[in-house]
Amino acid sequence: MKRDTGQNKDITDKWRLQTKLVRGGTYRSELGETSESMFMTSGYAYECAEDAAARFNGDQDGYTYSRLRNPTCAMFEDRMALIEGAEAARSTATGMAAMTSTMLSIVKAGDHVVSSKTLFGSCRVFIENILPKFGVSCTLVDGQDNEAWKAAMQPNTTAVFLESPANPTLDVVDIQFVCDVAHENGALVVVDNVFATPLLQKPVKYGADFVIYSSTKHIDGQGRCLGGCILTSEKNMDEIILPYIRHTGPNLSPFNAWVMLKGMETLDLRIDKMCSNAAKVADGLADLGVFTSVNYPGRPDFKQHELAMKQMSAGGTVVTVFVPGGREQAFKFLNALEVTDISNNIGDAKSLMTHPASTTHKSVEESARLDMGITEGMLRLSVGLEHADDLIEDFARAAKIAGL
Repeated sequence: MKRDTGQNKDITDKWRLQTKLVRGGTYRSELGETSESMFMTSGYAYECAEDAAARFNGDQDGYTYSRLRNPTCAMFEDRMALIEGAEAARSTATGMAAMTSTMLSIVKAGDHVVSSKTLFGSCRVFIENILPKFGVSCTLVDGQDNEAWKAAMQPNTTAVFLESPANPTLDVVDIQFVCDVAHENGALVVVDNVFATPLLQKPVKYGADFVIYSSTKHIDGQGRCLGGCILTSEKNMDEIILPYIRHTGPNLSPFNAWVMLKGMETLDLRIDKMCSNAAKVADGLADLGVFTSVNYPGRPDFKQHELAMKQMSAGGTVVTVFVPGGREQAFKFLNALEVTDISNNIGDAKSLMTHPASTTHKSVEESARLDMGITEGMLRLSVGLEHADDLIEDFARAAKIAGL
């Protein structure tokens, strides 16, 4: 394998975003292929036994086993690092694998974790229910309350976890403030940046030590396969993440990495259009005047609009609405949709809507859901690439059928 002649770091760092998304991280074989190659192999052959020993000892460049690294996955990782502005990246089988691998790499028995309370259901269960089984205590705080973050820090706090915007309420956390507080206490900060995407928000810029993604979402962007990614400094990758990854194996498959690479070529185009659509749809939903509330970070009436727009370059692709009639009316609304699919994924080219209380956050106790603001009347909308007017008309018709 040889490095693409355009992949000198001094050159790639100067590329603009769109060029990085199309060409970043590319390797080419001696065949000179223009599309990234898919290396569907578990192992690698060596010219001699000495070469094998040298590679395992770290004295010779090259691959040893695809659980440790694979060329196709490496291209995806290098491209992700380039667009994130991070020194290093490592891909994982899913977004949850990225989250759990990062947290378990940092903490040990006796440590303490501080986390925002509003999280994706599985993240909340992992922090609140699974980590304590391994002797790691946790404190959940209102992520919007800066003083709560300060008050929650303890001498044994080693990790801080947050989502911003949060799933599904879109709560925004002051990332810079939390990073400063955590670092003053010697803790590392992990930011789940899925809703914002690496195009709209750069947590590393605000001091985050680790940024994680479910690349299943916007990065694939077409609902095809699962994937995740961890981004951090070279030092953190070598000393904290890789010892765990190497010996536990939460790896992304080469095929899925190849799909992600193809998705990244159009990521900028899709995110730009989806954000534009989401802004129009949010306004259209609000104009209907039938929902208890319509939440979208890009709208001036969003409770944390100023902070959201300080940290993000656009309002994102997700809108939440609340119906007054609880689950029964929410289900009627969902069942009346003709354009938007009922689905619990986000970031797809197709618009998707779900009822979080009965899907993404079903595993969270009802009292905890209500504390997060996830009521039976909440609906989460991931806006896709359809014409915004078709979506608005679909929601208006469904609202009438649902009795809104």
